[in-house]
Amino acid sequence: MRKYYFEAKEVLARLRTDEVGVVSFEYVIVAACIVAAVAAAFGTTTSSGIGAALSTAINNITTAVSAAAA
Repeated sequence: MRKYYFEAKEVLARLRTDEVGVVSFEYVIVAACIVAAVAAAFGTTTSSGIGAALSTAINNITTAVSAAAA
């Protein structure tokens, strides 16, 4: 039983000094902020802003390709 106690104590000591998990969590926070910024810039709908411009452009390209193929 004492063996498991010392192993658990050693694992907890390594976990306390391990900073890799903290850095990974920081990357997750930064990625979430980037996703939020992109969603804010492009919008979540196609009714305004860059989302509307992209939707219009894709529709124009689709129409031009359909007309050229016909």
